[in-house]
Amino acid sequence: MIRLYWLLRGLALCIPLLAFGVAAEAQTGVGRSSSQAHMTRSELQEALARYQQLTQSTQQNGELRNLARYEATLIRTRLAEGDFQVGDRIVMSVAGEPALTDTFVVRRDRTLDLPTLGVVPMQGVLRSELQDHLAQYVSRHVRNPVVRASSMIRVSILGAVGQPGFYVLPSDEVLTEALMAAGGPGQEATLTRIRIERGSQRIWDGAALQQAIIEGRTLDQLNLRAGDKIVVPARTPLLRTEYIYAASLLVSLGFTISRIFF
Repeated sequence: MIRLYWLLRGLALCIPLLAFGVAAEAQTGVGRSSSQAHMTRSELQEALARYQQLTQSTQQNGELRNLARYEATLIRTRLAEGDFQVGDRIVMSVAGEPALTDTFVVRRDRTLDLPTLGVVPMQGVLRSELQDHLAQYVSRHVRNPVVRASSMIRVSILGAVGQPGFYVLPSDEVLTEALMAAGGPGQEATLTRIRIERGSQRIWDGAALQQAIIEGRTLDQLNLRAGDKIVVPARTPLLRTEYIYAASLLVSLGFTISRIFF
């Protein structure tokens, strides 16, 4: 009976959750900060300033202030540590340099070991800075290099999806596409309860994540990094007694209405 109550309540909250996300952006001006797939350092700094201002505002409710404080923490971490973690993959190509045209993995000390170039530090580098960062090192050995580089992030997608497991995905992929890479949500998936975890901590859930999905945020714009978990909870099946209870409520309601009007 209790689970039935929460199931019906959860269904009733679906639309308000989405409405809250739209309202949050409308009231605060804090939404997706960039039209680009990867956020630049200046965009992150601007977003952080807005979030910090919002956390101190007395004109917004506590829920919105908590949302701003939440995202501000993620952005501070990115600005201080950079984006690249152990196991991240860098897809690089350098025109006329076959040895430097390959996929490279970030090592335990958060560096890349590139042929002819040696060790390239990745500490403090944002994904939006990746191509220029690598081009700077390549130019020490190659005159006027033409460098292309993109990043991939290792995450786990768990719960009610077609193929739960570990995935290495482009960092500019939107969250919904990431779910499709894992076979898409299953029939029992509760999409309004999707959450993202980092270790034992939830870094995205509830209305904030619903709004991010509506905006089509990429993994980069969600501030994800290697090792994060995208969890899609399954619905809790109703017991037979709960179906009977629900049916009895409907019958009782119909009987009461008939007595009132007839």
